[in-house]
Amino acid sequence: MPKILLLVEDVAQEKFLSSLVLRIAAERGVSVQIQVRTARGGISRVKAQLRELASDLRRERVPRPDGVVVAIDANCKGYLERRKLLEPEVNPYADIVVYAIPDPHIERWLLLDSHAFKTAVGRGCKAPDEKCEKQRYKKLLNESVRDAGVQPLLGGIEYAEDIVAAYQIQKVADADRSFGQFLSEYRSWLNRFGVH
Repeated sequence: MPKILLLVEDVAQEKFLSSLVLRIAAERGVSVQIQVRTARGGISRVKAQLRELASDLRRERVPRPDGVVVAIDANCKGYLERRKLLEPEVNPYADIVVYAIPDPHIERWLLLDSHAFKTAVGRGCKAPDEKCEKQRYKKLLNESVRDAGVQPLLGGIEYAEDIVAAYQIQKVADADRSFGQFLSEYRSWLNRFGVH
């Protein structure tokens, strides 16, 4: 069973991506095991964690995972710019790294499938446009859950697993470039383990 290290910035990325990584793998006929590392503190903390991981792998202090999914929000800097900041930290292990870089934030990915949102929360949501305002998508997620008549205990993040369970993955990938890039990269990585 392939082992994946999921390196994320926060609990929102952890909840959403853990579920998504497992679901996509299962749909491809691959069982994966996930270990999560949360690097609270933004991109600088994620970079430091990657640097530390690469050092530990070189010195054989930790077993080499089959894959590493690195997640950071693009924060309106764009997928490529954020990826270029991370890539130097993982050399020579780039062949096992998959990047999940929601543009601009992970909460937007939670709102991209109104049907899945309705299945999870009881009422659909409007797919958000792409704007670069800090906290915008957290606020939209919270409001969308409230509009469904539910009190969000974690701002709506608590519904991430249920949203992913009903997610129309390819439809979302076709509609959102950053999600599509993650999906393509992750599926390519999964192909190493045989697709059924």
